Amino acid sequence: MISDAELVAGVGAVLASVPDPEIPAVTVVDLGISRGVRRRPDGSYAVVLTPTYTGCPATLAIEASVRSALDAAGYGQVAVVTELSPAWTTDWITDEGREKLRAYGIAPPERGAAAASLRPEVPPACPQCRSLNTQEVSRFGSTPCKSLWRCLGCAEPFDRFKCL
Repeated sequence: MISDAELVAGVGAVLASVPDPEIPAVTVVDLGISRGVRRRPDGSYAVVLTPTYTGCPATLAIEASVRSALDAAGYGQVAVVTELSPAWTTDWITDEGREKLRAYGIAPPERGAAAASLRPEVPPACPQCRSLNTQEVSRFGSTPCKSLWRCLGCAEPFDRFKCL
């Protein structure tokens, strides 16, 4: 029989391999969508997920991907639950996740930006050339949780995670 610690570690390793369906360069752990494994009052375990925002259209795809990965790894007994409270925040993106987003061409907000403001005064750095000479083009980007920006230095467009 596997210990509780081994189950939690094994499920954590599975979660760390599940890519986000909209941004496959990062995992559900990198984005902070996976809030971990919890023991429930009945003694069973559940993976807790929080989407990047309440109406995220990828929520069902994320749940299905996590369920599939858990089943394939032999963790079919672990439930997958979605919790909307507390709401996801960009502060939950890991440092590794922030670097993966930059490498993928998406500007993540700096840690702590969510607490400061929904529209910070400092523009995001271009993920291509790191210039701060950037401009928001549209409040809505390739997905509802991102806005569209362009760099006035290198002329490249890029998405930016909204500070939530």
